[in-house]
Amino acid sequence: MIAFLMEYGMFLAKVATLVVAILFIFGGIAAAASRSRGKGDQDGELKVRHLNEEFDDLKESLEAEIIPEAQRKKAHKAKRKQEKLEAKQKKKAGTEDKILPRLFVLDFNGDVQASDVDHMRREITAILQVATQDDEVLVRLESPGGLVHSYGLASSQLRRIRNQGIKLTVAVDQVAASGGYMMACIADRIVAAPFAIIGSIGVVAQIPNFHRLLKKNDIDVELMTAGEYKRTMTMLGENTEKGRAKFQEELEETHQLFKGFVRDNRRGLDLDKVATGEHWFGSQAKELGLVDEIMTSDELLQVRKDSQTLYLVQWEAKRKLGEKLGFSLEAMAHRVLEKFWHRGSQRQIH
Repeated sequence: MIAFLMEYGMFLAKVATLVVAILFIFGGIAAAASRSRGKGDQDGELKVRHLNEEFDDLKESLEAEIIPEAQRKKAHKAKRKQEKLEAKQKKKAGTEDKILPRLFVLDFNGDVQASDVDHMRREITAILQVATQDDEVLVRLESPGGLVHSYGLASSQLRRIRNQGIKLTVAVDQVAASGGYMMACIADRIVAAPFAIIGSIGVVAQIPNFHRLLKKNDIDVELMTAGEYKRTMTMLGENTEKGRAKFQEELEETHQLFKGFVRDNRRGLDLDKVATGEHWFGSQAKELGLVDEIMTSDELLQVRKDSQTLYLVQWEAKRKLGEKLGFSLEAMAHRVLEKFWHRGSQRQIH
């Protein structure tokens, strides 16, 4: 029975490997073709939704179902009367043309490569051309982290908002860990749901090594480099203690840079306590100073809707059916690989 289960497990592993390979081939071809066609042109459009109106629509839809018509008409009449009174008072005070501060809402859903940064940079570029220092940007951020350079770029995009003197708030409903927290710590203010996962200020790299398997089957791997540390760790060759030590040194250097980045953006944090690679739930993170307030993004928007004009800003790429299929296959392949290899062999903020 055990032998059967082992053979069956090997069969499933081979099938999964074959499926991933096929997904990568077809998805990569279609996605690469789309990217090459998209270079140099505006391969999408900016869409803006007025969230205040959506709140009003939700309210009116519910009221239409639960409040008698006569009562609704009476309330509507009273509301119109109040609006006219307020308009008259504003005109008398000379403030009838005063515009409410705006809150621009962006969504960032992070994967290992922080792929959403391409959309986010366009959204930020658009906002910075119209926003004033009375306005604010809210980023609803969800990310478990990923590649160092990818999340470094994503953080730099958020820094553009702060550099222009515009207030930046980050809301975390589920997770902002590792590279996700690197982005979040840029904000003037971080709000998080009570059970959102926060922190994981550390660095990890996991590299599968097939050297013994290849050696067992009399397969040699030739790796030639110029430079003592051009390749410290390899998946196919035999790793050395010297190479491992150098790779560990590089991980420690990256961790120090990460900690310094957090220190510069979140003054007063006890880094010895929070930069251990651990993560905390939102309520615990507030006690540690990693976030400023316990609140969901929905609560925040509902609080702000009466004092600010809310706009959801989204860049949507235009793709043909074949291109959509290619990107879907590519994304599926990435998700499968993440499950099998725990995000592969590249160094990641985790």
